[in-house]
Amino acid sequence: MKLTEPAFQSSSPNLAARSESACSNLFGERFRLLATMVLLLAAVMFFWRLGGRSLWASEGRWAEVSREMTVTGNYFWPTINGRVYYDKPLLSYWLVVGASKLMGGIDEAAVRIPSAVAGLIAVGLTLFIARRLYGGEIAISAAVVLLSSFSFVFFSRHASADMETVAGELAALALFLENRARPTLRWLVPFWLMMALTSLTKGLLGFALPLLIAASYACLADGWQDLISELTTAPLIKAPLVLIKRNRWLFNRKTLAALPIAAAFYLLPFIASYIHTGSNLGLYMVFRENILRFVRPFDHRGPLLLYIPVIFALLAPWSAFLPGALLSVHQLVKRPDPTAPRSSDRFTLTFFWVTFIFFTASGSRRSYYLLPILPAGALLVARALSAQSRALSSLARRMLDAGFYVVVGATILGAVALVPPSLLPGNLSRLPSLPHPYAFAAMWLIAAAGVIYALIKPGVRLRLAATFVSAYLSLFYLFIIAMPAVEPYRGERIFARAVVARLNGAHDALAMYKIWGPGLAFYLGSPRSIPDFEEPAALSSYLAHGGARWVITRAQDLDAIPQPFTIVEREPTFPWEPKKRTQSKYLLLRIGRD
Repeated sequence: MKLTEPAFQSSSPNLAARSESACSNLFGERFRLLATMVLLLAAVMFFWRLGGRSLWASEGRWAEVSREMTVTGNYFWPTINGRVYYDKPLLSYWLVVGASKLMGGIDEAAVRIPSAVAGLIAVGLTLFIARRLYGGEIAISAAVVLLSSFSFVFFSRHASADMETVAGELAALALFLENRARPTLRWLVPFWLMMALTSLTKGLLGFALPLLIAASYACLADGWQDLISELTTAPLIKAPLVLIKRNRWLFNRKTLAALPIAAAFYLLPFIASYIHTGSNLGLYMVFRENILRFVRPFDHRGPLLLYIPVIFALLAPWSAFLPGALLSVHQLVKRPDPTAPRSSDRFTLTFFWVTFIFFTASGSRRSYYLLPILPAGALLVARALSAQSRALSSLARRMLDAGFYVVVGATILGAVALVPPSLLPGNLSRLPSLPHPYAFAAMWLIAAAGVIYALIKPGVRLRLAATFVSAYLSLFYLFIIAMPAVEPYRGERIFARAVVARLNGAHDALAMYKIWGPGLAFYLGSPRSIPDFEEPAALSSYLAHGGARWVITRAQDLDAIPQPFTIVEREPTFPWEPKKRTQSKYLLLRIGRD
C-alpha cells in the first residue's frame, strides 16, 4: 500500500499547528476525565477475574508463605512447608496476608491483589510524571502504552513483589521531579521513606534505582556537553564537587535528617524478626540476594546482552516502536521540539538508560528483573509518537512507520489462532480448540479493522489509538477469557484437591519424596508441615516405622520408592505434552500391598 506522505508528518504546517493547539486544549480541559477513563480500563484489565486461574510458578511461594504465617501466627519467620524461606523481605508477604483478611481467606485472588493494586498505582504515577514532563496528551498516551504492555499486565495479575517495586520506584521519582529544586524535609522524608518501603517488598533495589536515576538526571539535566565542560575546566581534585553541586537536592543537611528516619523504618521489621526468632537471617538474605548476587552471582547467570531481546518481549506490542522512539527522543534533545523542554527528554532517556545499564551490569540476570524499565519505555514511545515531525529525521519517521507496520502484521496474523488444531502438524494437532472462538473472532475483527483503517488514513493519534485497541483486546482475551478457560488442562490444583479428598483430614499420614512445590503445598493446605525426603534411605526408615501411609512423588522418581505401593491418584496428563513433562507429574502413592 502506497502512502502519499509519511505517517508521522503533516501535509500542512498551519493545519498541524491548529490541530496541535486544539488537541492540547482538549487534553488540558478534559485531562481528569480522560485519566479516569484510563485508570478504569487499567482496573478492568488488572482486577477482573483475578482469581480465575490457579497459581503458576513462583506465585506459590507468596501464597504458601502467607498461608503458613496465618496458620502459625508467626509473621516474622517466612516458611514454605515448615522450612525457612527468607529470600524476600517480609512486607510483600504481609500485603498478601492483609488482602486475605479483606477477602475472608487466602485464595488466588487475595494472593494477587497487592500486585494488581500496585499496577494500578504505577499507571496513575506514570500519568503524573508524564504530565509534569510533557503535558496531558503524552501523559494519557504513556499510560495507555503501559497498561497495554504484555509483561506489565502479566505481572499486575501475578503474585510477586515486582509490581510493588515498580510502583514504589515511580513514587520516589515523582517526589523527586516535583520537588528537587527545593531540598526540604517536607518531601525528602517521604522520598526516603518511600524508597525504604519499596525495599521492604523485594530488596535494596528500592533504594538503588531511584537514587541512581535521580542523581544521573541531576548531573545531565543541562546536557552532556555542559557537564563535561564543567568537569574538564575544574581541577581534578575538585571534580567530585561538581557532581555534588549538581545534586544539592541529595547532598544537604535535610538528607542527613531524613536518612536515619528511613533507615530506622527499613530496619524495624528485621529487628522485630530478630527479637521474635533470635535469628538475623533476614538481614543476611538482604546481603546475599542484593549485594552478593549483583557482584558475584551464584545463580541466574544470564548472558551479558540478555536484556536487549528481553525489552522487546516485555514491552510488546509497543516494543515495535521502541527503536524509532529511542532514535527520535535522542534527536529531540539535539533538535528541540517546541512542545516540550529538552530537560524532559533528558529525564526520559536517563530513566531508560540508567535502568538498562544497571540491570545489565548485574552479574545475575533474569528477564523479569528488567520490569522497572517499562514506564520509561512507555514514556519514550508516547513522546516519540507525539513529536512534531519537523523535529525528527526521515530515518526516525520511517522507523516509527515500520513499527506500526509490524503491529498491523502481527494483528492480521492473529487470525492464525482460529485455525482448527487438527490442521496443525505433529503434536500441535492434539492441542485443544481455541477457548471461546466467537469472542476471539469478534475482538480480532475490531482490532484488525482498527489497524487497517489507521494504515489507510495515516495519523499519529489514530495509529496510537489503533495499536492500543489491538493490544488491549488481545490481552483482555488472553488473561481474562482464555486463561481461566484452560484451567482444566492445568493439573496441580486438580491433583491437590483429589489428594485432600483421599486423606480426609489425615495430613499427618502424608509424606513427600523429592518435591519442591510451594503451590502444591498451598493447595494441600496442611495445618502442619509435611515430611519431605530427598534420600531413599531416609524415606524407607520413615515409612518402616509407620510414619506415613501416603506419599506424593513424581513419575520419574518411582523407582526409588523402597516399599510396595499402589498409585491411587495422578496429576492429569494430556496428549500434546512431551514425555519429559509427563514424567514430572505428581503421583499419590498408597504405601503397602493392596
